[in-house]
This record gives sequence, structure tokens and C-alpha cells, in this order.
Amino acid sequence: MSSRNAPGSRPIMIRRAVAGDAKRLTRLVRGSGAYEGKYATAVAGYRVGADYIEAHRTFAAVGADDDGGRILGFYSLVLAPPELDLLFVADDVQGRGIGRLLVAHMQAEARAAGIDRLKVVSHVLAEGFYHRVGAVRTGTAFANPPAVPWDRPEFEFRIPQG
Repeated sequence: MSSRNAPGSRPIMIRRAVAGDAKRLTRLVRGSGAYEGKYATAVAGYRVGADYIEAHRTFAAVGADDDGGRILGFYSLVLAPPELDLLFVADDVQGRGIGRLLVAHMQAEARAAGIDRLKVVSHVLAEGFYHRVGAVRTGTAFANPPAVPWDRPEFEFRIPQG
């Protein structure tokens, strides 16, 4: 478990997600304001299951003063092939640096696993965020109807080793 401070806020703890977090992570995904309206089909019925959490390096950001109760955001790192599969921050705490903390933690995890590059297929509305945290645009993931009927930007994180 690591503790870091998001700019202008209380300390944030990043800890390994556990099977018991599955429902809370699922609610975070389904409740994301970024997936309202025309984007709702991408997360309708989406489930972050205990099996998923156990199969991948999934980490949750929680407020240090919240006794580990409220999950403020999370990410999931898939090792083979290397990909940042999920990254969500609760709508009401966006803009406080939690996403940046999660990305920095993900990069450290990737580095420790010997990964030097990893892919991200981004939601259209998150493109600016990935640019700001150092991901490089590499292409486009084309629409996959009916679940995802729009093209999405594809990025790569380059993870310096050492």
C-alpha cells in the first residue's frame, strides 16, 4: 500500500483491490458521467468481477482519512499483452490529481514487471487527460458495434526502466 497526496487535498492511499471491492468498482464504472447519453452503451451491464480483480493488477485509490471505505478511483494493469485496461476516477473528485496518482502508480507497477511500453484504448472524452499524463497517441481503435459504436483514440505509455 502506498500513500500519496493529490494536489490540494488530503492524503490518498493506493492499495491492491480485493474481490470484495468488485461491486464498488462496478458502480464507479457504471456511474461515470463520461459514459452518459450516447456513450452509455459502453458501460451498461459492465461488471468488474472478483475474477477480473484477481486476474489483473487492479489498484484502488482511497482517501486515507476514510478508513479505506470509499474508493475514489481505480485502475487495472493487464500484463500480457501490456495494457492499461481500466482507469476511472469518481466524478465528484476529478480534477484533484487522483488520476495522475493512479497513472504514476501504474507506471511504477509496469516498471517493476519489466514492461517498457503499454497500450491504452481511451474513451473519447479522456483523450486530453492521457496527453497531459504523458501518453503518446499511436492510432485509433475502430468502432465495435453494438457495444462501442464509435472510434476511440489509442495511446501508448513508454515506461523508462531503471
